Amino acid sequence: MPDESAERTHTTQVNPARVLALCSGASFMAFLDLSIISIAFPDILADFPGASLNTVTWVLSGYTILLAAVLTPAGRMADSLGRRTVFVWSLAAFTIASLVCAVAPSIWWLIAARVVQGAAAGGMIPAALGLILATTPRERIARAVGTWSAVAGFSAVIGPAAGGLLLRAFGWRSVFYINLPLCGAMLIAAVVVLPRQQRLRGTGERLPDAVGSIALALGIGGVVSALTEGDTWGWGDVRTIGLGLAGLALVALTVLRSRTHAAPALEMTVWRSPVFSTANLGLGLLNMTMFAWMLAAPLFAAEIWHWTVLRTAGALCVGAVSSMAGSLAAGRLSRPATQVKVAVLGALSFTGSNAIWASDLFGPTPNFLGAWLPAAILGGGGLGLAITCLSSLAAGTVPPLKFAGGLGMTLTVRQVGGAVGVAGFASIMASGATPGGIRSFHHVYDAAMAVNVLCAVVVGAMLLMLRPKPEPAAAPQGPQDRVTPAQ
Repeated sequence: MPDESAERTHTTQVNPARVLALCSGASFMAFLDLSIISIAFPDILADFPGASLNTVTWVLSGYTILLAAVLTPAGRMADSLGRRTVFVWSLAAFTIASLVCAVAPSIWWLIAARVVQGAAAGGMIPAALGLILATTPRERIARAVGTWSAVAGFSAVIGPAAGGLLLRAFGWRSVFYINLPLCGAMLIAAVVVLPRQQRLRGTGERLPDAVGSIALALGIGGVVSALTEGDTWGWGDVRTIGLGLAGLALVALTVLRSRTHAAPALEMTVWRSPVFSTANLGLGLLNMTMFAWMLAAPLFAAEIWHWTVLRTAGALCVGAVSSMAGSLAAGRLSRPATQVKVAVLGALSFTGSNAIWASDLFGPTPNFLGAWLPAAILGGGGLGLAITCLSSLAAGTVPPLKFAGGLGMTLTVRQVGGAVGVAGFASIMASGATPGGIRSFHHVYDAAMAVNVLCAVVVGAMLLMLRPKPEPAAAPQGPQDRVTPAQ
């Protein structure tokens, strides 16, 4: 059996705060590039006049699909080859891909570079989380996860705002140029700061199942592709159905292989924990509504209230700051039962935010103080509390030798949940008597309310799982059990 304490001792001979800062910064860049480009589509179309809108959307879809597909296999690879190795090479690939994106001479060069960038981000994020958890003392893991979640959540929400500011000042290519000095500095810091992790005994001497890893990446990619493109192709289109079914079949094949393989592509053992499984289900549900919210809020501001890019960017900062505050507050909690209760509170707070969005407060007349501000504070704060607590609960069930692989699966669940949320958002917005009108936005938030209530119920059920089991009562002592004192 691998010596897990040895690995933690080996990797903690560094400053955990520096590792946390570096790895959180890299994750910030990866999540920022997931959302920052969405606001630049019109400018990219203008720069490449021969490209259609459907083609340009692959600048976002290519990144999203590869990110989701690579997270779990890359996490397993990081646990085997060494998290430092996977992190540094992924960060280097991300930096080079950013440069190619910035100078792309055609739309196809841009899409290809974004695909590589997404795959690199998928390797970087689980390796970063594995490094954070391996170098952080057990009693401070919840706070480390809270800090990481705050930074990651802030980057995802602030992406469209940051993209708008850069776009307005320097053009869409600046969205990628800005990565170069930041990633370059992080590469230098990684070589200096990160611990040199030797191959781990037991798991580290054998690479994960190659067939299973490839099947898993292709399967997740197929499912996310079907969800991402289903609204464009049509949900009954043979491409949507074929990709979705093929993806599910490949994931099922990976699960079956992983149950018996000596070095499985999927760490099935962690799913035996009801806390890990339930926390992941809750995170998947939350990400469904969070991704829909991230799309709906800036679109409503632009299409219904006719706000400028800069004004929308400023308004989005409210939710981003609130989310960061919620994550940091939740990171101070360490008792699992308390984390569950706060996660339920967070899900219900996000439900309240959706209720405001679905009400007539969000009408044709801009209403920042009476509608946007309270909805953003409730929604961002609730998400920060819930996601951080659930992530910490999931992390607490994963053995140290499986940190990157286990949390890679958690991140994959979140990305798939987000893809479902995007698909649901697009479908609801395209339906109804006035597609894209105020009522369509309200219907999106009605659906989000139902999902968040379900999330609160699912997460609340964990309190039963965490309840200590009563010890069996001692059997009554019979005459034959009595010991006669020595004479």
